Amino acid sequence: MNIHEYQGKALLKSFGVAVQEGIVAESPEKAVEAAKLLKIQTGTGWWVVKAQIHAGGRGKGKIQGTEQRGVALAKSLEDVQTISGNILGNMLVTLQTGEKGKKVNKVLIAQDVYYPGETPTKEFYMSVLLDRAKGRNTIVYSTEGGMDIETVAHNTPQLIFKEEIDPKVGLRDFQCRKVAFNLGLSGEAFKQMTKFVASLYKAYEATDSSMFEINPVLKTSDNKIIAVDSKVSLDNNSLFRHPDLASLRDVTEEDPTEVEAGEHDLNYVKLDGNVGCMVNGAGLAMATMDIIKLSGGDPANFLDVGGTANAARVEQAFRIILKDKNVKAILVNIFGGIVRCDRVAQGIVDAYKNMGNINVPIIIRLQGTNAIEAKKIIDESGLKVYSAITLQEAADLVKKVVS
Repeated sequence: MNIHEYQGKALLKSFGVAVQEGIVAESPEKAVEAAKLLKIQTGTGWWVVKAQIHAGGRGKGKIQGTEQRGVALAKSLEDVQTISGNILGNMLVTLQTGEKGKKVNKVLIAQDVYYPGETPTKEFYMSVLLDRAKGRNTIVYSTEGGMDIETVAHNTPQLIFKEEIDPKVGLRDFQCRKVAFNLGLSGEAFKQMTKFVASLYKAYEATDSSMFEINPVLKTSDNKIIAVDSKVSLDNNSLFRHPDLASLRDVTEEDPTEVEAGEHDLNYVKLDGNVGCMVNGAGLAMATMDIIKLSGGDPANFLDVGGTANAARVEQAFRIILKDKNVKAILVNIFGGIVRCDRVAQGIVDAYKNMGNINVPIIIRLQGTNAIEAKKIIDESGLKVYSAITLQEAADLVKKVVS
């Protein structure tokens, strides 16, 4: 589960990570109030207005049809109001949103941390995530902050550093010092960075997160180390242990169809193809999408109905799939292990008759317990569906109906 920058910073701050202070606002008027309050709290004279959406590249992104960036510096309260007004309620287009963009409902009014001082400011990159190949949490960091880390890794891989954490002993003090040393820091900045790294890793581990990414981590002109941005992804499977974190979910940032599917305990992910999939089990779903692709079609979704494919559940799955106007056919591929195939077949028939408006071809393959009885139910239903026994037959039928 992704959360907004302002939420991620609040989370980091609660674990002792120094962050760029800010106040979130949902209107230009509230943005001005936030800027005034922030000036009192921090003494900042300029402010940074940041669009809050679940996508990277906001600084380079533009509000649709304008030259307004998703992150902009405001040098006066009038600028705060104007920039916020240009951003709020409009679509921000970045490399990660695609051409459609995402609607901005909130802006973060943040303090200006690039103030003049004794030493130059310096931006770093840092993230904490799981290296699945090695089975260890890893801190990835670089001296080249503020840039796309993929570009840095491609052009200058020698500037990417990694620190693996042994799960038996956790992050050690010497590793925090090693990070600060590799980033070329010394004196007070060195001490601040070691503290920053330790607190960041503590936050990552305590929240059962999938990833913490800070880009940039800033060394200010007075040698403070702070998180200027935050991208936090929480592990959905651990949210039952963190009800306070589960409440941070913003469903307006998610696909409405996926949200609706989740409300019915259906595992659904929308794709860009033309053949809808209804399957039980993630492994079978992946195999089904492969066979669709090999047959000349393109999967329109991943949908796992789980082990209780009754009539109500199947009907809801059909409704979810058919919300996608690109769907030209639906392939139902169910293995009857826990659930009996004849019950699934009857559920499909009942759902089909109850809906009464399915205008795309449906290919049904049921294998496992009572598969023969299931095929009989489908064949005798009088419905306009195609029945298959093998995956190859299902693939051939997909090819036939979408070509």
